[in-house]
Amino acid sequence: MRVKLSEVGRRMRAAVALSAGVLAVSCGGGQQVSPFIASRVVSFGDETSLIVDLHGDSNGSKYTVNATVSSDDSTVVCGLSPIWNQSVAASYGLVFPECNLASVAVTAPTSRIRATLNAVAADLVAQIDAQQADAPLGAGDLVTVLVGENDVIAQYLQYPVLSEVVLTANVQAAGVEAGQQVNRLANLGAKVILSTIPDVGITPFAVAERMAHADTDRAALLTRLSQSFNTSLRSTILNDGRRIGLVLLDELVSSLPANPGLDGFTNSTDAVCDLSLSMLTPPSSLDCTSQTLVVNGSTAYFWADDRHLSASAQSVLGSTAITRSRNNPF
Repeated sequence: MRVKLSEVGRRMRAAVALSAGVLAVSCGGGQQVSPFIASRVVSFGDETSLIVDLHGDSNGSKYTVNATVSSDDSTVVCGLSPIWNQSVAASYGLVFPECNLASVAVTAPTSRIRATLNAVAADLVAQIDAQQADAPLGAGDLVTVLVGENDVIAQYLQYPVLSEVVLTANVQAAGVEAGQQVNRLANLGAKVILSTIPDVGITPFAVAERMAHADTDRAALLTRLSQSFNTSLRSTILNDGRRIGLVLLDELVSSLPANPGLDGFTNSTDAVCDLSLSMLTPPSSLDCTSQTLVVNGSTAYFWADDRHLSASAQSVLGSTAITRSRNNPF
């Protein structure tokens, strides 16, 4: 199926309008005394926040459904179907070097993506260290953080060799680690937009694991591990409302199965990208586009592949993060 970009945009805008109230909360409370205007956006975490400049032309690709010029021209246009942190940066008139198209290029953009492929909570230390060595964070900087899904999956893959009790303790420790690094960022003076991780138990990965194993409900196990990570993360972060704005991606994802059609998402169990059409090794959603979707694939799918957000889901997350950055009492 070929999905026109105009239709993508229409459905995304509808989803965004419906989701803003579900996802965003502040840590603490209060109202913004004066508008916070970011001078830079710096992103930490995993590939959900990553743009990869595969061809060195500042027109990078993302782990989602990448937009193309048209249904007849498969050239990726990185400025369309933005990922969540890209949307946040754009709301302040900022761009990342990995997506700085020549036609509207910004000279020497200072925003940065420190997020890396397959990153876990423990990788935040090196990511923050790299930013501090290059251009230290401070007042006027807005940082985004989304990490932990890979921690949950890495721990889950050790089951049943490791018991659920041990796995839970490990993901809780990862949540503490992530929370401590978020606090570090806040203490550096930067304002932080932090997203919880999605409920991994509702991903296509979890659906496949449930079908492949009869020993226990593997999807339910992944849900419990996800909840343990998020609870640990939230109990660790500073909660004064002035430095950290929290976005509840987990709550949106968890509400989808019981509410078919919520925010326009009618499919929360299948991947929309047909990875058999991927030219990468291993196959990846990094080269998934609106031209390489499964039959009848559409913007109503929540997942791009077995664990990464679709462009529609990224749009909802991005819009909510923008709302939080604008309304949090920074």
